[in-house]
Amino acid sequence: MKKVLVMCTGNSCRSIIGEALINKYINGVKACSAGVKPSGKVNPNAKKVLEENGCWDGSYHSKHLDEVLDMDFDLVVTVCDHAKESCPMFPKPVKKIHVGFEDPDGKEYEEFVKTFDEIRVKLLPKISEALK
Repeated sequence: MKKVLVMCTGNSCRSIIGEALINKYINGVKACSAGVKPSGKVNPNAKKVLEENGCWDGSYHSKHLDEVLDMDFDLVVTVCDHAKESCPMFPKPVKKIHVGFEDPDGKEYEEFVKTFDEIRVKLLPKISEALK
């Protein structure tokens, strides 16, 4: 089982959605997510879009990068520019890729649906390719 870490700043929207989509759609891969400045909560609209698409798992929660530093990952994925800038601080040698997405936080629910679809279409194939 390969392990992927999805990082962003707040770990409340994009990285949680990415984690959920990877876990649902990429066989043989276990994802988790973290933020460099976590909000401490999953955005309700992010949770809603995941629930409506059968991707929600009650274990998903907003957490700081420090909480996953002891884990070994095959790939670290950043989904926002701030996390990309912070990613070199990740203390272990691991392959890294960046695929940026606009933050839907504070916007209407439709923006979360759009972000969900973009992450599914753009990020999942890049992760599959990077793990080959």
